[in-house]
Amino acid sequence: MSSSNKGGMFILSSPSGAGKTTLVKKIARNKKFLISISHTTRLPRLNEKNGKDYYFTSKNNFKKLIKKGEFIEHAKVFDNYYGSSKYLVTKQLKRGKNILFDIDWQGTRQIRNKRLNYKLLTIFILPPSKKELLERLIKREKKNMKTVKKRMKGFKKDLSKWKEYDYVVINDDLKKCYKKIVSFIANPTKYTLDRKFITQHVKKLLM
Repeated sequence: MSSSNKGGMFILSSPSGAGKTTLVKKIARNKKFLISISHTTRLPRLNEKNGKDYYFTSKNNFKKLIKKGEFIEHAKVFDNYYGSSKYLVTKQLKRGKNILFDIDWQGTRQIRNKRLNYKLLTIFILPPSKKELLERLIKREKKNMKTVKKRMKGFKKDLSKWKEYDYVVINDDLKKCYKKIVSFIANPTKYTLDRKFITQHVKKLLM
């Protein structure tokens, strides 16, 4: 961290179902990190709790918060809104806490464009295959194929954004993927992104 002891921002993004939320929670077991709990207008999934997983709110209230400038980033994803509280994030950063964001490319782009005076690292997570991603979504969405199809429909557009990130990792094994991300966070200058390899993998995912 910087000499002023300010915290840093660490963003994980991925196509829906690639495992970013699981990885964010795993990384957050380290007490040096805090998860930025997003506001959302979507309904809670099974076992999700308000204030722990998300701050669940109405679309009307969310739009009011946007007008008030309450979010450091916000985006509409699959007909629902998501946003990170500017106040909560900056409060913890000033205390020296490292903040983990579980957000998509839209929010990542907004935070990067703000050029805030905090360390920022962005990580994009790819699934091992399209088949594996589909199986994960079917399991997660409890075989709600309407929702699964909607998620898969946005897959191609999400994939195209990997070039905007500092680091890209394939989540073919959760433990290995976690170790790679933690290692990158600890020493980002040690890693050079193999763009040729990632480009080839993305092409396979689009077949």
